[in-house]
Amino acid sequence: MTKKLLPTMIGVILAGGVAVAQADVQVFGHIDESLIYVNGGRIHNSGVGGANFYPNLVAKGDNNTQLVCTDCSLGFKGSEDLGNGLKALFFLDWTVDINNSTTPDGRDQWLGMGGNFGTLKAGTMSTVYKSYGAMLDPVYRTVAQQRNIGLQSNLHNEKGDVGQGRATNTVGYDSPDWNGLKANVTYTIQPDSNSPRTQGPYSGGVSYENGGILVFADYITNSSGKDDSAASVGAKYTLNNFAIFGQYEKDLGLITDSATGTLGQSNDGDGADVWMVGGTYTMGNNLLYAGYGQGDNASTTDASLGAPPPSVSDPKYKSWELVGVHNFSKRTLAYLGYVGSKPDGNVNTATGSHQVDDLAVLTVGAKHTF
Repeated sequence: MTKKLLPTMIGVILAGGVAVAQADVQVFGHIDESLIYVNGGRIHNSGVGGANFYPNLVAKGDNNTQLVCTDCSLGFKGSEDLGNGLKALFFLDWTVDINNSTTPDGRDQWLGMGGNFGTLKAGTMSTVYKSYGAMLDPVYRTVAQQRNIGLQSNLHNEKGDVGQGRATNTVGYDSPDWNGLKANVTYTIQPDSNSPRTQGPYSGGVSYENGGILVFADYITNSSGKDDSAASVGAKYTLNNFAIFGQYEKDLGLITDSATGTLGQSNDGDGADVWMVGGTYTMGNNLLYAGYGQGDNASTTDASLGAPPPSVSDPKYKSWELVGVHNFSKRTLAYLGYVGSKPDGNVNTATGSHQVDDLAVLTVGAKHTF
């Protein structure tokens, strides 16, 4: 179905059909292609099978060179003026992989209504938690993005209805801009029927951006029972060519559930807090970015998950990165970067002692948006 739908929509847009004449429709996209060399980042244990500690970054194991298309996408967005200050809005975005020509997968896709009251929308959309975190990442949607290496938690990744970064079956509200102050909320209508939740997952937050200052606070829960939430605060200050920023994510159970693969289940546990700091310096068309962060052990009282002590997949770690960016134009850039992370070497679980490799990644890439 998707293979047929996407080419058909492209044809309609390029042909300038009746639908395009009736509304403001834009084609947009994002292509990020990088060559990376990966060393390490593996868990070595017969019970785990040599799994990746960094699944969003390490696709084929340690000590290899690969091409990666990070969050490449093609989409359509548009609006129609309905009069009286109202607009009908839509947003359709698909992930594509230019290296493997894989079938497109849906990203944010929703239908909405906008006006002086703000914007109401329904469909699939990024949670407030994910959206706010993205504002602090100067290399967002490249292979070096913060969520790939633990500078941000895994709640900024994946798609689903139990607390992942992109929420399905969801309604959302974005407030107007009140002199830099904004409020946002999402609520999931149809959670998984196998979950013990009595109400839908939701996220909400407020942000303020004005005069080089950005601050925000947000909260997310999947309503699974005890220890099912997370909260974060972040800030950024820009002065001339310099910018500094930081974020603290407080695990109230949801980050632990993401690390242990128990999202949407009623498993008590928390403590997997994540924090990061970073800064950028801009020199003409060039930007230099450095970031550092740490993550604490996830914990759970469910003995079937090998805890306590913690699961093998979530030891305490330190991560850092250094990236240089050259902007050829507003839409095209190239970058060179180094990413490193050092998990605690041995993690004792119910199944024994596991060795986790340090990770080092060199990357050179280019990104074009349209």
